[in-house]
Amino acid sequence: MSTFKDGFLWGGAVAAHQLEGGWQEGGKGISVADVMTAARHGVPREITPGVLEGKYYPNHEAIDFYHRYKGDIALFAEMGFKCFRTSIAWTRIFPKGDEIEPNEAGLQFYDDLFDECLKYGIEPVITLSHFEMPYHLATEYGGWKNRKVIDFFVRFAEVVFERYKDKVKYWMTFNEINNQANYQEDFAPFTNSGIVYKEGDDREAIMYQAAHYELVASARAVKVGHEINPDFQIGCMIAMCPIYPATCNPRDILMAMKAMQKRYYFTDVHVLGQYPEHILKYWERKGIKVDFSEQDQEDLLAGTVDYIGFSYYMSFAIDSHRENNPYFDLYIIQY
Repeated sequence: MSTFKDGFLWGGAVAAHQLEGGWQEGGKGISVADVMTAARHGVPREITPGVLEGKYYPNHEAIDFYHRYKGDIALFAEMGFKCFRTSIAWTRIFPKGDEIEPNEAGLQFYDDLFDECLKYGIEPVITLSHFEMPYHLATEYGGWKNRKVIDFFVRFAEVVFERYKDKVKYWMTFNEINNQANYQEDFAPFTNSGIVYKEGDDREAIMYQAAHYELVASARAVKVGHEINPDFQIGCMIAMCPIYPATCNPRDILMAMKAMQKRYYFTDVHVLGQYPEHILKYWERKGIKVDFSEQDQEDLLAGTVDYIGFSYYMSFAIDSHRENNPYFDLYIIQY
């Protein structure tokens, strides 16, 4: 195909915390992104206990889109954008995450932003949760380890769906929900789910529980969104990093398949409304107990997504020989 079809949504993608700045303006609360420092040569990135003096937090200013969005959107139009993917900062709408009433100043900001996009014929594509969980929910509730957070998220989703039902058609619930499969390191669990692991925690079991609550929250949000506007297209979003066998050795092939299963089962649940059998059997073999109610299953089936979104970053080749593969124990021994 040499040309794109009419109506193809050609554009760009960002997240609120990556470009807005204005981290304390308009009633915005602190998000998990606000306590993550920048890395530089020889100095690793940190998750700090709150905002600390003397630390550099790059998203506090970012590119100051909060104040400059009109000029930036005009440039998008000049470039020929037909869509613009960004996120609604949860903490602009519910600064702590557990409030009953939303913050009107935050809602008005996104009214103005979406109006500006539409003025230029640019379709907003909006993510609800893009590594921007309210920090209060992380510290006071334990992030997505806590079932209560489902209701907080669905309230947030319902408010913005209702507010922007005539301005936004395309939505995504969670950005790169599958990144938290990297539970052995610290940043993905915190950015995805507001979780800080303690010494002795069963990281894997906590990851599966948090992911389950997110999948239920996503499904409930999809259902609510379709009730508000049946024309909404509400999707999921994953980080796509295909995993290939390093050789034609059957053990390498099996290892690559199992690695893909563990990283991408999230989309099975989003799309089909149920867990694949291999994950349920894995939990059984590992003794992983997930708080999974009958109502959860009903919600998952009732809130399947309309499309799959993904960001393609890279691919991997993995080897079934321990000495060649740092992920050997993760993908072979545990299966």
